[in-house]
Amino acid sequence: MKLPEEGILLRIFIGESDTHQGRALYHEIVRKARELNMAGATVLRGMAGFGAASRIHTSRLLRLSEDLPVVIEIVDTEERVQKILPFLDETVREGLVTMEKVRIIKYRYDDEP
Repeated sequence: MKLPEEGILLRIFIGESDTHQGRALYHEIVRKARELNMAGATVLRGMAGFGAASRIHTSRLLRLSEDLPVVIEIVDTEERVQKILPFLDETVREGLVTMEKVRIIKYRYDDEP
């Protein structure tokens, strides 16, 4: 897949325990991105963070219930990013979704087995 030099970075900030139809929300977002033939998606698990409710979430060993922050990043064309927004509007109940223009330097993959 060839991407143009300019693209859109979509970031979705949610909690690790957020779900959609009984499945991990971050997994469902990645699945939807693949279904829409987007260039790719990466899920990052945070060590600590807080959101609108100001509850601090950390990965401390003694903490029994964890709801660590998760960030899903997707870089693609603006047209393709627009296609996933209705799904995010439906599924992201708590969190933050951002978009920003980015300059794509390189996007390559080895398609040989």
